[in-house]
Amino acid sequence: MKKSDWSQYLYLLPTFLLLSIFVFYPIVINIYNGFFEFGLLSSSKLFVGMENYIELFKDAIFRTSVTNNILYVIFSFIFQVLGGLVIAAILEDVFFRRVSVLLRTVYFIPVLISMSVIGILFTHIYNPDSGLLNDFLDLIGLESFTRGWLGDTSTSIFAVIAVSQWQSVGYGAMLYILALQKIPNELYEAATIDGAGRIKRFLHITVPQAKEMMFVMSVYTITGSFLVFNEVYVLTQGGPSNSSQVMSTYLYHKAFVDGEFGYGSAIANIMLILTLIFYFIQSKVFKTGEE
Repeated sequence: MKKSDWSQYLYLLPTFLLLSIFVFYPIVINIYNGFFEFGLLSSSKLFVGMENYIELFKDAIFRTSVTNNILYVIFSFIFQVLGGLVIAAILEDVFFRRVSVLLRTVYFIPVLISMSVIGILFTHIYNPDSGLLNDFLDLIGLESFTRGWLGDTSTSIFAVIAVSQWQSVGYGAMLYILALQKIPNELYEAATIDGAGRIKRFLHITVPQAKEMMFVMSVYTITGSFLVFNEVYVLTQGGPSNSSQVMSTYLYHKAFVDGEFGYGSAIANIMLILTLIFYFIQSKVFKTGEE
């Protein structure tokens, strides 16, 4: 290779160094730590092999947290990936063009609000005595459905998931709008001339043309669903009775509250494995990702 050919790699070197220091090295160290038992103030590490992982799969709270993360994935895919595309298509429709700028702003505002503020807001909305949600259910005659949404073990995780969807669906819609604006109008005009209605134009033109952005949104959304922390911690801290615990909050609790850093590292490694598995599944399903 000529000397001049090596120069191109010099431009990649700073990025590679940053990734090595802040991404690759921590991953390797965390995988290593997963085979040991130690605490924050431990002077030495006790090698336990696969014991942390064996204990994990016996841990009922960990199984609950994995289930809750999977629920997060399912609802986030429905509302953010699929729902975001539907919202974007509606906002880009000729019928809504006059108010599309206003509607885009309305949908995007929740993305800009701090999760701490959103947590306070929804704590009041979910309040069992004076919350807006229970008051609304009383108003429309569904008082039998009122409850302490965040304090009920059967509804706490769904209440938290709903907050996440409310905040994030606008972000997905904005990304889809960028993708839809690149679709040639001639495709829609030709389909209209052929007699295709709005639904057929959406299914046969919009969806295929937005496939690349759907892949990006799926990776972003599903990865975020496995790493979700703020919403759960601000609203419930994993309670009541660990019913809304997710892997990241359980990791935090085991590592920084109980001081079991090896166990926490094992949880983080499982999160990494699950995220990679879902990424490769998405790559095969969408058969895209080139752009």
